[in-house]
Amino acid sequence: MALYCDESGGLSAGAMTFAAVAIAPDDAEQVVARFRAITGLRGELKGSRISPVERGLLFEILAQRSARAWVAVADRPALVNAQADGASDRHLYSRLLDTAVAAWLPTTGGACADVIIDAGRYDPNILAGVRGDIQALLGHWGQASLADSERCAGIQIADVIANSLFNLTIASARARRIQTIVQPWLDAGRLQVIPLQA
Repeated sequence: MALYCDESGGLSAGAMTFAAVAIAPDDAEQVVARFRAITGLRGELKGSRISPVERGLLFEILAQRSARAWVAVADRPALVNAQADGASDRHLYSRLLDTAVAAWLPTTGGACADVIIDAGRYDPNILAGVRGDIQALLGHWGQASLADSERCAGIQIADVIANSLFNLTIASARARRIQTIVQPWLDAGRLQVIPLQA
């Protein structure tokens, strides 16, 4: 089992969400391959680029696998508070990442696991520091690494889940349909949302 991590939004976007998705690497590859075969998608799977119908399809395919997700969410009040405290986008990102991974850790039963973080948002030196923070949190229970989302199915899945919660948090025009898509996951406890305190 691996934990794939990606974010959506930011300080200037009205909300920021960070998804950590636990899924076997082979399962992640098969989910994205099935989605591509049905939709004809070429290029990277991104939550901001797919329709609600395509999003629903991805969640249905994913539901057939053993996968769970933890999403740390900073809504507008949390962002305002973070900015008042002088926090940067990167600090907020790190805090959300720590929150999501910390929520997942107790579910591992002490088994070692890999935490794979999208390498695309910040400068490599900054991300190396973020990776180091997560490695310290994992200790000897796992390995933290960075990966290119374009080549990593698990990160692409995490992107769609993070984007789904971003849309719900900002109450976008697609929020009602997205709520219908994610509600079975919430009801089943397969998707846990952790609000960042304002």
